[in-house]
Amino acid sequence: MDKVEKIEIAIQSIRPYLQKDGGDVEFIELTDDNIVKVRLLGACVNCDMSAMTLKAGIEESIKNVVPEIVGVVAV
Repeated sequence: MDKVEKIEIAIQSIRPYLQKDGGDVEFIELTDDNIVKVRLLGACVNCDMSAMTLKAGIEESIKNVVPEIVGVVAV
């Protein structure tokens, strides 16, 4: 299984929590320097807590599955 597949699995694991609050996240790309780019969707777009969700939720979930990931950024 490659990194992108593992990232998708990590995103799937957190997706129900985001959707419960009317939001979602979409994987965009994995850069050559191991930065994951995602797009926040729905309620996550305008939520005051989206930065915390991105770092504490999405990034941590991905890093647990793919430790070599440097960070996750929203585009």
